[in-house]
Amino acid sequence: MSGGTFEALRGQLHEAATAFADGPGALEGILRGIVDDVERAVREPLEIFPVCHHSPASAIAMARRLREKQPKVVYLELCEDMAPLLTELRNCRLPVAVQAFASEIEGFPADWAPLSVVAPVTEASAEYQAVAYALDTPGVELVLVDRSSDHVFQWDARPADESGPDAPQAEEDSALHGDAVGVEIGDLRPRFAELEEHLLRHGRVRHWSEWWHQYVELPLGDSDHDTYRQVMLLIGSLFRRLAPGDPGKARVDEDRERYMWTRMRAHLAATGTDPADCLYVCGAFHAASRVAEFGVHGSDTFTISPPSPTKWRHGLIPSSHAAIEAQFGLAAGSVSIAATEWAKNVKRTGVRPYRLEGQAGTKKTTKAKKEPNKGPEKEPNKALPANSAPTAHASAIPASTAPPADRLTGFLQRPPALDALDEAELLGWSVDIVRAARRSGYLASTADAIAVFETSILLAGMRDRAKPTPYDFQDAAVTCIEKDAVPGRRDVGRLVEIMMGGDRVGRVGYDALPPLARDVHDRLAPLNLRLQQSGVQRALLDIASRPELERCSDLLWMLRRLLPTGAARPIMGERRLGERPIQESWDLALGTHQRALIELGYEGVSIEQVLEQRLRRAAYAPQATAAQVLEAVEDATLLLRSRRLADELGTRALEVLASERSVDGAPEVLRRVRRLLAYYRTAEPVLPPWIESFVKTGYAHYCTLLPTAFTDDDATVRQVAAMLGFLFGMESLALSLGCDRAQLELALAQSHPTEPSRTALLWAAQTHLGTLARTALRARCDELLGNPLVVPAYPRYLSGFVHALEPVPGLADFVVEAVSNAFARLPDPVLLPWLPTLITTLRASGTELAPLLIREAGRVFPARLTELDTWVPPWRLPQEPPRAHPESAAGTGSGLPLLAAHPATCDALADLLGYDGTWQTHDVTSSGSSGAALLARHPQTATTLEALLLSVN
Repeated sequence: MSGGTFEALRGQLHEAATAFADGPGALEGILRGIVDDVERAVREPLEIFPVCHHSPASAIAMARRLREKQPKVVYLELCEDMAPLLTELRNCRLPVAVQAFASEIEGFPADWAPLSVVAPVTEASAEYQAVAYALDTPGVELVLVDRSSDHVFQWDARPADESGPDAPQAEEDSALHGDAVGVEIGDLRPRFAELEEHLLRHGRVRHWSEWWHQYVELPLGDSDHDTYRQVMLLIGSLFRRLAPGDPGKARVDEDRERYMWTRMRAHLAATGTDPADCLYVCGAFHAASRVAEFGVHGSDTFTISPPSPTKWRHGLIPSSHAAIEAQFGLAAGSVSIAATEWAKNVKRTGVRPYRLEGQAGTKKTTKAKKEPNKGPEKEPNKALPANSAPTAHASAIPASTAPPADRLTGFLQRPPALDALDEAELLGWSVDIVRAARRSGYLASTADAIAVFETSILLAGMRDRAKPTPYDFQDAAVTCIEKDAVPGRRDVGRLVEIMMGGDRVGRVGYDALPPLARDVHDRLAPLNLRLQQSGVQRALLDIASRPELERCSDLLWMLRRLLPTGAARPIMGERRLGERPIQESWDLALGTHQRALIELGYEGVSIEQVLEQRLRRAAYAPQATAAQVLEAVEDATLLLRSRRLADELGTRALEVLASERSVDGAPEVLRRVRRLLAYYRTAEPVLPPWIESFVKTGYAHYCTLLPTAFTDDDATVRQVAAMLGFLFGMESLALSLGCDRAQLELALAQSHPTEPSRTALLWAAQTHLGTLARTALRARCDELLGNPLVVPAYPRYLSGFVHALEPVPGLADFVVEAVSNAFARLPDPVLLPWLPTLITTLRASGTELAPLLIREAGRVFPARLTELDTWVPPWRLPQEPPRAHPESAAGTGSGLPLLAAHPATCDALADLLGYDGTWQTHDVTSSGSSGAALLARHPQTATTLEALLLSVN
């Protein structure tokens, strides 16, 4: 393209390159190449409309051009598989995002799951104008031509974080898009860091969003169509030619352009549409393309790869200004400022924008909008920009033959238009920010409003601006109002963003929700709440008087399990195994967490199906532990009431437990197995086979690991105590299932701990088995307190005894005795540092261990303070030997007279054991009496029973 309309501009750039670079060279090649890119795109028969993402200037130019050209086909740079969703935008309140989601993936690394691609849409965007025009204008076809969501991940490695330097920190309110990959229509930002730094420094701005607003948005807001196109093409070509040489990034960009032009040529060939009746909407970066496939006459050598077997689901999710800024690296508040600028441009220029019929959150359209066949000659003059002179002959020349006028030379040489200061607008801003600051706790006054007003003008003058921008005003407000500290939740910068439009959050309408989300709203309808509203709403469920609300309760507990924290939060009521709800109170924020609810709809058609899939996925995960699988079993029983799923997951828990080689999850396993056993024993006629096998396998498993756990530094005392709790608590069931107690005795005999707390735990276990008497255990503790070398370690022994209450709760009286002796005999330098350890131990296991100690202490210690002086601890009282009954016979045992006086007990025992006989009145030891005969053979039983009854009395 050596000649043509832009030859004069080429000459000027050649002279500039010679002057700045001491002769033509690389700089001239870049500058002349930029002009070539612009001319190539302008001369293309299929009109290319370059845009910038969420740019009010692009949106105004798009609305104006659509009303002038009235294209029959609109090609849009957006993932082609998202086309069916665009009609649902009319059921939403913008901003929203079109999303493609895949939870189960094939052909991609497993750690990438779930895959998510979003394309946010705001009203102040050129793409929304194109979509609204195409969907509401009869006879117009909208064709999405960009790569599919599947190709986004086929062509890229795992996308890295490309947030810009001025991107805000990720907050809970700005995470509506999650970890989704953003598809930007019209991404226009320098990829050359030095270039962006140069522009920011010489433009005297803080970040890229402010530079774009000052030097592109404002000048192009009133430009005519040709000037807008050529300037955007110039910027896109400049950023493209100065992009760093990243082969991977450049390859993806070029493949996207080849993909889009291949799709457009295929559509033109299939439909026979004249390219002059089409409009191609794409980012300015891709409009200045140099690939061989560019244009309607480009080559057809690009082969599109087939999609992967991954099944994609599509839907609309709510978006927000903050979410768009966080995902695409924009400055905080820039999208809100763009929305404000869009409203001002619409009012100033008189351009009538396109809005989808029935679009929520927008004003009703006028009757003129329903007449799409009106050409530009019927549009009112006020719709044309003030500086554009419409030419009748230009519109009469077909787009394929009309020579493009050179508007770049005049635009680049024209000095910037100096807008007059709008004092009323700036004064209103100053008053509003002072009012907002006072509501947030700042000590702001009228003097501060005046200071903000004057400082804004001062900052604009220092930055060579005739009119303060919203960014100048924000800096002035922070300087004049924000003092040493922020009194409330928001600083002044955030207050300015809210005042300029705030973080507007979109909402997806009921008709656009997936079936699962609609089903959730339908099932919660008896609560009579407006669940689509943002914010927290209180739900009261009196299930006792309204039994139909129990189904709502079941659904809310499932939502609590699946949705993020805060979406469904119980205030009153709880769900336990074997219990039925009576009354509940909930705080619901389903409207705030609408995105999470919608994404559940991508995983299944009902909430029960999604929960079952999640439980299976958690149970069969490669890193799943036995405790996690038991949690899934409990949720399946508690939330789904599915015996089939619980049995399946219980079998999986048995497999995971047998393969574990550590005891990290022993406390959680013990807690959940106890709950499940208690439930099945009361709710089922027999125990499920899987839990019997689990107890049997767990008994052998923990007996095997016990000697190693006592000496393993990685195993904690609480974990070892939980193992002993499982062995002692499940012992009766395990022995009935065929386990051998000798295995446990052998495991304890092989345990040789050296750490004091574990040694105490072993002593407690031996006491429970009967191999260590209580008197011997008390003697050992007294010996420890009497040894000055061991006294500093004595608190650690006590910590072990406290943990021993888990497997041996019968030691509660001894633990109270040991702790009391410690407080009485330990010196203060040892006792005081140990107290925090005791408190943390009780806090860690307080729900189970502290009540035992408190109840036992309440039984032992005096109830009144006046009794404390004369109180003697029971363990210091003299121990009396068991008293023998004076009438006991030497040969028959001391219990025979007692049984003779109360024969009913002996008769019941004889019947239980299968003995049949009668009492002999003349001799209680006669063999004719079944009870007497039994006692004659086993006299020790009666003796022990008599001693027990005497001690109670």
